[in-house]
Amino acid sequence: NVTIDSGAGSVEAIPRVATGAYQLGFGDINSLIKFLDEDPAQKVRAVMVVYERPPFAIIGRKSLGVTEDPKSVEGKKLGAPPPDGAFAQWKAFVQAAGIDESKVTIESVGFPVREPMLAQGQVDGIFGFAFSSVLNLKAQGIGDDDIATIMMAENGLDLYGNSIMVNTDFAAQNPDAVKGFLRAVAKGFADAVADPDAGVTAVMKRNEVLDAAIERERLDMANARNIRTPYVVENGFGGVDEAKLAASIDYLKVSMGLKGAVGPGDVFDASYLPPKEERLIP
Repeated sequence: NVTIDSGAGSVEAIPRVATGAYQLGFGDINSLIKFLDEDPAQKVRAVMVVYERPPFAIIGRKSLGVTEDPKSVEGKKLGAPPPDGAFAQWKAFVQAAGIDESKVTIESVGFPVREPMLAQGQVDGIFGFAFSSVLNLKAQGIGDDDIATIMMAENGLDLYGNSIMVNTDFAAQNPDAVKGFLRAVAKGFADAVADPDAGVTAVMKRNEVLDAAIERERLDMANARNIRTPYVVENGFGGVDEAKLAASIDYLKVSMGLKGAVGPGDVFDASYLPPKEERLIP
């Protein structure tokens, strides 16, 4: 028996789980690293990675001079909501991708006006989750042939993305419940990759106001770029490569100004994951 409540953004779940208000949550592992860097005693850990590559992206319009080359944003104006997860990685991304930050103008914008401003040409590009911002931009009347998506993970910034997190007290007291939940999540994602239409149908049953065609496109984008990655196909869904997680912490020292000595073992606990054979993605 699981009750799921919606949250505002990929950061809000972290303190909710840490305080025990929620036993489990879904949020950005990079923000979790920052959270634990500030207070390592917080009772929250990631236990399953959902986005092996994060959907962090800069989305621009080709007609405004932005291409899939990261350096094409030089000389351009980019719209960035201050709390946006992709924008949070800007400092590290400019280093990883070799962008001259001094040649880029950042304009603070609100989430509701982000895509409309790009559609109207008030900015040349925006920061966001690719599978959300691209579809929102298309809903504003911008065609596929005018949209350029610069995926940060494909251009040098090798981070993890959103993950399942657990309250450590709850996990210690209810290990079988946590293991059972993760087993169900792994099976659900494997089923949705194998039969995307069935995955969309399951979502529509719980939110009838959604557009099935849009959600299918969103799922296809997420599967291709964030979920069914080469690493996941080879190693199974949900786990981490400790060397990659350690390297990502080093990136976050640049982008988020980490001050402590948080390590992979302080962030991720693999002990609740199902065996690899139960986490294979078709």
